[in-house]
Amino acid sequence: MTLKVERAAQWKLITKELSRHIPFTAFGALTGLIVLVIIVFGSVPHGISETVFYTLHPIHVLLSALVTTAIYRLHGKGKLWAAILIGYTGAIGIATLSDAIIPHLEAALFHIESKPFWPPPFIEKWWLVNPLAFLGIAIAYWRPTTRFPHAGHVLLSTWASLFYFTAFMAADWIPLFPLIFLFLFLAVLIPCCVSDIVYPLLFVRGDKGHNKGESSERC
Repeated sequence: MTLKVERAAQWKLITKELSRHIPFTAFGALTGLIVLVIIVFGSVPHGISETVFYTLHPIHVLLSALVTTAIYRLHGKGKLWAAILIGYTGAIGIATLSDAIIPHLEAALFHIESKPFWPPPFIEKWWLVNPLAFLGIAIAYWRPTTRFPHAGHVLLSTWASLFYFTAFMAADWIPLFPLIFLFLFLAVLIPCCVSDIVYPLLFVRGDKGHNKGESSERC
């Protein structure tokens, strides 16, 4: 298979996967709004939201590392050093972008009061976030599967992004519901699906997964 044909097949798979995940991502964003209603009308303190965020974000990193590494293992050559590098950068980089950087930029864009972004979670909670990333890589390298981890990844990313809003920002949230839905949708669909699907497939050479009958339908 030529490189041109191989890349065309990759982008076809990527486009298919992104379109398949739009409805589930929208559902995840809707659950985020439901959680936000509970937070607002339950007068949940910022401290509780912050605790929940620092619980969900590390788990998000774990699941992201699981899926990113598994996709590479199922469709790529499966080299250990490459799986570690791709799994770690995909999990830490994309989870930070989804859970913290995008919400922070969205808050700045719409002038929502927020705390400073720095340090990011993987530095502030390095002792928790980084080991979970490597744990996810190890599990996926040994037993690659993407069905449940990706579904869990999408929901956890949605809720982590939401709790970043409520933990580190102050606003009258009810009028902002349409914007919050859009924020959550974009913060999850673009980074998480890029992490789970696009990013690892960019490093694939050959057609290992399809030759073995594997399919991204496992996601």
